[in-house]
Amino acid sequence: MSVAALRRAATESVSGLPRAFWWLWTSTLVNRLGAFVATYTALYLTLERGYSASYAGLVAALHGLGGVVSSLGAGVMADRLGRRPTLLLAQTSTAASVALLGFMEHPVAIAAVAGLVGMTSNASRPAVQAMMADIVRPEDRVRAFALNYWAINLGFAISSAGAGLIAEYSYLAGFLGEAALTLVCAVVVFVKLPESRPERTATADRSEPEISLGTVLRDGRYMGVVGLSFLLALIFMQSSVALPVAMGMDGWSPSDYGLVIALNGVLIVALQIPVTRLIEHRDPQRLLVVSALLAGYGFGLTAFAGSLGVYALTVVVWTLAEIVNSPTQMGLVVRLSPVHGRGRYQGVHTLSWSAAALLAPLMAGYAIDHFGAAWLWASCAVIGTVAALGYWLLMRGLTDGPAVYGEQASPSPVPARPAPSAEPVAAASVPAASVPAEHSRGGGTGAENRIATGSGAETTAGAGTEAGTGNAAAVGKTAV
Repeated sequence: MSVAALRRAATESVSGLPRAFWWLWTSTLVNRLGAFVATYTALYLTLERGYSASYAGLVAALHGLGGVVSSLGAGVMADRLGRRPTLLLAQTSTAASVALLGFMEHPVAIAAVAGLVGMTSNASRPAVQAMMADIVRPEDRVRAFALNYWAINLGFAISSAGAGLIAEYSYLAGFLGEAALTLVCAVVVFVKLPESRPERTATADRSEPEISLGTVLRDGRYMGVVGLSFLLALIFMQSSVALPVAMGMDGWSPSDYGLVIALNGVLIVALQIPVTRLIEHRDPQRLLVVSALLAGYGFGLTAFAGSLGVYALTVVVWTLAEIVNSPTQMGLVVRLSPVHGRGRYQGVHTLSWSAAALLAPLMAGYAIDHFGAAWLWASCAVIGTVAALGYWLLMRGLTDGPAVYGEQASPSPVPARPAPSAEPVAAASVPAASVPAEHSRGGGTGAENRIATGSGAETTAGAGTEAGTGNAAAVGKTAV
C-alpha cells in the first residue's frame, strides 16, 4: 500500500467525529499513560512490601469488588447528575485514593484503600461510555469506540514500559504519577467537555417511561447479553491471571511471558483501526459469534502450547477476537440503550467486567490446582462456544430489527420499510430537541430508520426489544 493510500485510510478513519470526542479520547489516552497501579500492584506488594502471593490476590479481588460496588451507582449518577459531574467526581476521587495507596503500610489499610481505588476508578466508565454515545452520530459509533479502544491499548503499552522503569526507581513515584495524570484528565473534562446528557422535554416525560435499575434488570434479553459479556470477560482475563501461572509451571520465565503477552498490545495498536474499517458495515451478529469462537478456541489452543511460538500463535488468535469484539459490542450497547438511561445500562455492562475481575482469579486458581491447566484451557473453549451460541440466539431479530427509542441515524440509500400498521410502536421517539446535534444530522424519523451498528439493516422503532426496554452488551479489555 502506498504512502498516499495509507494517509487516505488514516484520514477516513478519524474524520467526521466531533471535537468533544477527541477531548474525551485525549482524556482516555492520558489516563492509560498513567496506569501504574493495575500493572504493578502485585509486584509492589510481593517484592517491595514482602507480602505473600495470597495476600496480593486478596488485594486484587478487593480491587475488583470495589468496581462491582461502584458500577451500578456510577451509572445512576451519570443519568441523574450528568456525565460531566460524574466524571469529575470519579477522576478526582481516583487521583486521591491512588496517591493515598502509595503511603499505606498496614496490610488492612492497603487492602481497604485498594478496594477504594477499584471503586473510584470504575466509576468513570459508565459516564465515559454514555458521553461517547451522546456526542457521536450512530453511524460513527463503531469507529469511535474502536479509536477509543486503540487509545486505551496505546496508553497501556507505553505505560507498561515506563512504569517498569519507574518501579525500579520508586514505587511511590509510580502511585503519585498516576494520581497526577488522573488529575490532568479531570482538568480536561472540566475545561473542554460540556455536559452531553440529553435533556428530557415535556413530550418525552409523557411518552417515555422512567428508566430505573429495575428496568435494566428486568430486561431479559439485555441481561442475557450482559451475561455473555461476563463469560467473555472470564476468558479474556485469563491472559493476565492463568497464562503467566501456566507458563511458569511449564518452566518459562517471566520475561518469556512478557514477550508473548506484548504481542497483544502490539497487534491491537497495529490492527485495531484497519480491522475496524473492514468490519464496521458488517453484520454485528456474525462478528460477535465469530469473535466469541476465536476467543474461546484461542485460549483453548494454549493446552497444546509447547514452545514460545505456539504461545504467541494463541495470543494472535484471541487478540483478533478482542479487536473484532470490542467496538462491535460497544456499538451494540449504545444501540440498545434508551437515550435517557444510557448511564444505567452502561453501569450494568461495566458490572459484568468488574464481576469477572473478581471471579476470574478464583476460577483459574481452582481449576489449575485441582484439574490442571489443560482443563482450564478446555473450559475456555467451551465457554467461548456457549457465548457464540448465546449471541446467535439473542441477536435474532436485532440485525434486521427495529430502531430502539427513536434514535435517529443518517439516511440510508436503501429505502426504509414502514412499520406494519397492525403492530403498535413500543418505544416513543425522542424529540429532536433532546438529542445532541450530532445525532440529528440527516433527518429521518424514529419510526423508520437504518440503525448504524454496521449491519446495514433497515429498522422500525419498537420491535425487537423486551418489554419495551433497551438491551446492551459489550466486551472490551477495560473500557475506560
